[in-house]
Amino acid sequence: MPNETKRDRLRQLGALNTRPEAVRAPWFRESSFFDPLDLVQVKYEMLRHVQKDGVNKADAAALFGLSRPTYYQAEAAFEREGIAGLLPRTRGPKSAHKLTDEVMQLIEQNQNAGAPLQARSLAQLLHSTLGISVHPRSIERAMARKKKR
Repeated sequence: MPNETKRDRLRQLGALNTRPEAVRAPWFRESSFFDPLDLVQVKYEMLRHVQKDGVNKADAAALFGLSRPTYYQAEAAFEREGIAGLLPRTRGPKSAHKLTDEVMQLIEQNQNAGAPLQARSLAQLLHSTLGISVHPRSIERAMARKKKR
């Protein structure tokens, strides 16, 4: 998008610091290079401040408006992956991993042709038959994906 701002892009990437006013490090106020909206930069500078300036971890987390657990998570991710470890990640499964071919076949066999999808009852059937717990909305999405093909 031609009129897209840095803030818009950070939001899209999940890297927008929702509490920029909590960043109290003076260099974030004194220089336009440091951006309190950029969560990756804030985390990196927090880690650098501890490493290079010898500041206490809890104090650094507070100075950058983050929690101690966030500090430790950022530290571990940075040690494991470098700066890329500070980038946001989507959480949870990446696909409908419970809805295997076997499960989808059972759903299709128990759906009445032409009748509205009864996802709640199909979820109960899956639980009683196969012992798996699937949210009714996951069944609805899987059936919609199947219709698109």
